[in-house]
Parts: sequence; structure tokens; C-alpha cells
Amino acid sequence: MQNSDMDRLVEMITERVAARLGDMNLGNSSSPPTSNNHCTHGQESCHSCGQCVVRKSETVNNIINLGASRIGSSSGVSSRVNHKMASMIDHTLLKPDASREELQKICDEAREYSFATVCVNSANIPFAARQLRGSGVKPIAVVGFPLGAGTPQAKAFEAREAVRNGAEEIDMVINIGAIKSKDYRGAYNDICAVVEASKPHKVKVILETSNLNNEEKIVACTLSKTAGAAFVKTSTGFGKGGATIDDIELMRKIVGDDMEVKASGGIRTKEDADAMVKAGANRIGASASIAIVTGKKTRTGTY
Repeated sequence: MQNSDMDRLVEMITERVAARLGDMNLGNSSSPPTSNNHCTHGQESCHSCGQCVVRKSETVNNIINLGASRIGSSSGVSSRVNHKMASMIDHTLLKPDASREELQKICDEAREYSFATVCVNSANIPFAARQLRGSGVKPIAVVGFPLGAGTPQAKAFEAREAVRNGAEEIDMVINIGAIKSKDYRGAYNDICAVVEASKPHKVKVILETSNLNNEEKIVACTLSKTAGAAFVKTSTGFGKGGATIDDIELMRKIVGDDMEVKASGGIRTKEDADAMVKAGANRIGASASIAIVTGKKTRTGTY
């Protein structure tokens, strides 16, 4: 598809989303929701909340210089890295059978290497927050994970509880069924509920791009931006596909410079990470972190 064709498609879909939601100016990225924009559930209002590791250090610095603001990784990073690199790593353990020993291990690694975050399921946030207290490493919780099919009220409750238990960032899965059904108001309210419940912390909206066509991805990004989320993110790591160059380029085109874009799922090499950053990602989620850092073959993880 030519750039001019894509621009026309984006404009057309944005106008359609605006018509579905009512008298909202979705095309104006400088005007996020304020206290006058209310979600229809309950009395909550939607406010804008503001917002790879590789084989050799010089390669990582190249990625940083290309514009990456953070790099995601699952457990197992054992090679020596400098503090600048470590500060961009989301150290992640999201498998449902994660044991306390495994959680302790990733928290210990995060403290040792001064990673930016530890990302876990919301039930594990109290443990992770205790282990990370005083370290400067942020605990992050996933919400509505990995299907996104809960109610806005349930997701908001989970987010609020996670924050109360120590989460400092929330990754929520969008209501994929609502997007595919063109229930834009429902999908918007879903994001609003989590953004409101997570304040003052950032929310990433996981689109699960492998389940959406281009029009649906445009809608999902537009709704996420309008609802005040800080990020759009490609994948849970549990779906049928991960990040692609085309998806990152499209997502960046929709959100512009007002949001961050995270590529996650299937990023296993330095070349993968370079390509995603060049396409417009400024965070990278990786499952093969040890292989990327050390060049040694390791188990496949899930980010």
C-alpha cells in the first residue's frame, strides 16, 4: 500500500471512529480527554495520564542511539551489561505456573543489574513489590491478560488492586471482540476504565495485532490514544503471532510522537530489535534475552 493510500485510510477510519464515539475530535492529538470526557460506566472520568539487549555492548548502544527508550527481556540475563543498558530492560515472567523461586530469581536479577522493571501477573505483584522495595526497579502488572475479554469494571478493579499492591505500570489487553464488532464505545470505555484506575501510573494497551486487520489496528490505536493510554503494544506473547515491521510502522503512523510504541513477541536477535526500532518502536519486548545478550542458545520464553 502506498503512503498516500495509507494516509487516506487512516483519515477515513479516524473519522468513522469519531462518528461512532460522538462529538469527539479524535484527529487532534493535542487534545486528550479531560475531566469533561466521562466514561459511560459508573462515575469515572477519563484523563490523560501524561504520556534488546544484544550480544555486545556497542551493538546495544547503537540501538539506544537509534531511539530505543527501553528494552524488554524475560528471565535469565546473566552476562555483564552496563547500567545504561540495564536501565532499559523490562525483566519479565508471565507464565501462569511461575513459582516463587522463579519470581525471586528475576527480582534478584533485576536488583543486581538495576533493570528498569519486573513485569509479572497481577497476583504476583505483592511478592515482586516486596522483593524490589528500595531498589529503584519498578514492579509492573498485566491486566485482563492474555485474552482481554473481561468487563471494564473487572479490568479496572484488577488494575486498581495491582496499583494498591505496588504496581507502578499496567499492561492491559484491549477488548479484541469489541474492536472486531465495531463496538468502539465499548472498547474506548474499557481502556478509559483502566487508565483511570491506574493513575498516576502509565498504561500500555496490548492490541494483539496478529488477531486484527489493518483497519482494526488503526481503530485500536486511535481509541488508545484518545483514552489517555501512554503506549500501544503489539502482542501478549501468548497469541498466534508477534511483532512485525508493518505493524510497528502502522502503529507509529497512527499515534505519532504523542505515545510510545512497544514491539513484543518473536524478537530474538539483534537484527530483529534493530529493525523494530528503525520502524518506530521505542521499547522492545524480548523472550530470548540470554541468547541476545550472550549469543548462546537458550530456552524459548514468553514475553
